[in-house]
Amino acid sequence: MITQHTTEIRVRYQETDGQGRVHHANYLKWFELGRVELLRAMGHSYKELEASGVLLVVAEVHIEYFLGAEFDDLLQLTTFTERAKGARIQHRYEIRRGEALIAKGRTTVACVDRSGKVSRLPAWLIIKE
Repeated sequence: MITQHTTEIRVRYQETDGQGRVHHANYLKWFELGRVELLRAMGHSYKELEASGVLLVVAEVHIEYFLGAEFDDLLQLTTFTERAKGARIQHRYEIRRGEALIAKGRTTVACVDRSGKVSRLPAWLIIKE
């Protein structure tokens, strides 16, 4: 099973703030992009997952910022699946510009059905420990 994936991100002008740096809220969007692309690399799409009635909702987020990123920077977002068991998946993220660490973070997503009731992850998403 694929447990990590790297996606390139080119910083767009509208992602920057008045100081010319990437606005902090964009990192959350990029984390979501990382999760979606990791799922795609595993041979599945989030659209298919939702169509089957499985929804993954963010339950927890943590971000640490180290350096600013600016318009037109080419960043590498690496998404790691740390744990996937029961009804939760824990991801870790690193955003780099070359070798420089820009930000890192982690999220926990919970699996729910269409009514919002917590449900177990599909077997193919479970990581055996």
